[in-house]
Amino acid sequence: MPGHTSEVTAAGIARLAGVGRAAVSNWRRRYDHFPQPVGGTETSPTFALPEVERWLRAHGKLAEVPLRERLWQLVESDRDGPAAAVARLGDQLLQHGDRPPGGADEAADATARLAAGTSPAEAFDFLLGRHLDAAARQLTLTPPDVASLMAALAGPADSVYDPACGPGTLLAAARSADGTPPPELHGQDADPLLAHLCGLRLALHGSHSVRVRPGDTLLADAFPQLAADAALCHPPFNERHWGHAELSYDPRWEYGLPARTESELAWLQHTLARLRPGGTAVILMPPAVAARRTGRRLRSSLLRRGTLRAVIALPTGAAPPHSLPLHLWVLRKPDPTSPTAAEPRLLVVETGNVTSRAPGARAGDGLDWPALHRTVLTAWTAFDRDGDLPARPGVHRALPVIDLLDDEVDLTPARHLPPPGHTTGGSALTAVQRDLQETLRRTLELAPVPVPPGDVPAGAPHWSTVTVGELARSGALELHPTDPPPTRPGDILVPLFHDGSAAPYVVPDSDAGATPERHTGLLRPDPTALDPWFLAGFLRGSANTRQASSYASSAGRIDLRRLKVPRLPLPLQRRYGSRFAELAAFENALAQAAALGRRLAQGTVDGLTEGTLPPGDDGP
Repeated sequence: MPGHTSEVTAAGIARLAGVGRAAVSNWRRRYDHFPQPVGGTETSPTFALPEVERWLRAHGKLAEVPLRERLWQLVESDRDGPAAAVARLGDQLLQHGDRPPGGADEAADATARLAAGTSPAEAFDFLLGRHLDAAARQLTLTPPDVASLMAALAGPADSVYDPACGPGTLLAAARSADGTPPPELHGQDADPLLAHLCGLRLALHGSHSVRVRPGDTLLADAFPQLAADAALCHPPFNERHWGHAELSYDPRWEYGLPARTESELAWLQHTLARLRPGGTAVILMPPAVAARRTGRRLRSSLLRRGTLRAVIALPTGAAPPHSLPLHLWVLRKPDPTSPTAAEPRLLVVETGNVTSRAPGARAGDGLDWPALHRTVLTAWTAFDRDGDLPARPGVHRALPVIDLLDDEVDLTPARHLPPPGHTTGGSALTAVQRDLQETLRRTLELAPVPVPPGDVPAGAPHWSTVTVGELARSGALELHPTDPPPTRPGDILVPLFHDGSAAPYVVPDSDAGATPERHTGLLRPDPTALDPWFLAGFLRGSANTRQASSYASSAGRIDLRRLKVPRLPLPLQRRYGSRFAELAAFENALAQAAALGRRLAQGTVDGLTEGTLPPGDDGP
């Protein structure tokens, strides 16, 4: 790229040097001779890559740049933008494999070398994955775990269709009966560049027939004669200009004209129209579609004809938008040649009760996806085979369609499921009572024992203290007050808004890899200098949080850099840390006892009101 100087962000500099972004910010503050920004914005500046490399080399901070990182630096600085660069390099991989084309520039050569060491498909997956990570705020992407679940629900197929394919995540997850990519894949997307990237992704992974077209699917359908075996779709949500007026008499509206505010039901019917009879569609939906009054008649029509087979509620944050517990709708296009059930049923599944999330983890992260997949697929496979399924409280139930055809036709799974652990019988409540008694016993054993009065030291100790900011500057810990990385064991998650409801949390081995939620800072102490439990305990002190808080609102915001801890030798830190860990175990047991107590009380109330428990002897 003659005449064009490659630029790099602060995050890119951190990768070059093998340090955290906080270290780069520290260098900019401390060293006047650090390269000045040449572009970007005030909050996200960019720097000339050659200048940065010279500075890092001169100061002994330049790590050996891996081939992947060098390639991505070149892609990020491409004058046409990263997306166009990824598409151009993908075309190169499809045409030339791991051989650089004649006259190749540095990016093309690096791409060919990466493909030679892995494969063309893996090289493109790296480029596309990095681009999608960087553009996640601008794109609505289907997470891989959700995509694999949708593909498994649809089952093996020889031809699969996605009318809103984006970068092809759903089509890439689809499989044929032998576990390989389906022989035929069809996709369409309104963004021509995304459609191109999707086609490259699928072709490089060996699909025999890939047809991906750009264009508005509802207004300019690229596959009007398609009859696919299966369809997977994550449609745009809440569209207001999807073509309601132009498409009023469209033959795709077999179940009724969708309301202007029900764009998702327009996408649903379009998807059904491109299936063969007996074909299966799995569609990701916002939860409001299951209950909005404007879609009541259309939902009723889907139920009456046996087309809608299952509604599966995912945990909050499983897919964007992360603030909503999205639903998966499983539909089967009626086949006139197949017998219909005498009493059709709808399977409803609630997965929020079968997953767990690490404390402080962002919604959607830290979920037990294998457990979620097993729960959903076991229920769906049995229901699809038998047409019925025994109920599991709080998780799944097969409902007679006739019971849903009321004035609301509300298909929200939670509305039709008793809560998990719903126990109203005497034997079940006796088991809950035993668990409560055992937990209360353990809580008492863990309760902190006051120090005998004679052992209490006179006055508070005169400790020398150090702030978290100073510890970060000295290298004793990494400080990530915003955009923290995935967690590691021994990390400390600190709520940035102090309202008394949450405390600093030491990440155990079982919770590693979660992405902290918003408004949570992360501290990563050097274990040779700081004990994590010691640090977490002192950060939690009332005086500490009070002096580091800004009470501009009802919950004070914590400035992590201002929090203080005493300067103590590591052996003494560990003694304090052991005590703080014991207190955390006590609090956990106390919370479990409270939950069991509420469950016992509510179960007894429900048993009395539902008639499964007698009221006991008459009072005086």
